[in-house]
Amino acid sequence: MSAEPRHRPVDAAVGPGGGAAGAEPASGQELAAEVLRLLDDAGQSVAVAESLTGGLVAAALSATPGASRTFRGSVTAYATDLKRDVLGVDGGLLTERGAVDEEVARQLAAGVRERLGADWGAATTGVAGPEPQDGQPVGTVYVAVSTPGTRGVVAQRLSLSGDRAAVRAGSVLAVLDLLRGELTLATPEAGQDTEQNGEDGCLQP
Repeated sequence: MSAEPRHRPVDAAVGPGGGAAGAEPASGQELAAEVLRLLDDAGQSVAVAESLTGGLVAAALSATPGASRTFRGSVTAYATDLKRDVLGVDGGLLTERGAVDEEVARQLAAGVRERLGADWGAATTGVAGPEPQDGQPVGTVYVAVSTPGTRGVVAQRLSLSGDRAAVRAGSVLAVLDLLRGELTLATPEAGQDTEQNGEDGCLQP
């Protein structure tokens, strides 16, 4: 958890599907399958820490055939003390800023990767609604990915629109997309092979 954090550009306007406003919405199952394929190709694994998504990211990953080869597991930590005691988020940070914070998301991702023994960690935290939380408006979400070695932690802030279900669904898509992007950067040849060979990115049972 000591690697220097890296940041993706802030998404100031994101639609209910989790992509940039006006973009074609992605399928959560397609994203999950692509993430697992990239992990499988690299011989690596992932673990997930979820707050507002309440297990939806884990559900998307585990619904894909062959997921057990690369998906280590997940921790759904709604309570602040669980974020601190189970996933190692700094207690002073949580007291000062609350759970809806970029640094909290980064520590969640790094913590779940370390504690579940995975190569990669992913995390979600934010405000699904219907009320604001920690001074943050509904739809404010932070997603993060903790990468192997010295690559550090990548975090992204989202402003999602729609009701509670839409915010949660958009958060799932966003963290899977962030993870897919980082995996592709780490193993660019995997993405090139998929494009050239026309593979559909799905793992076999």
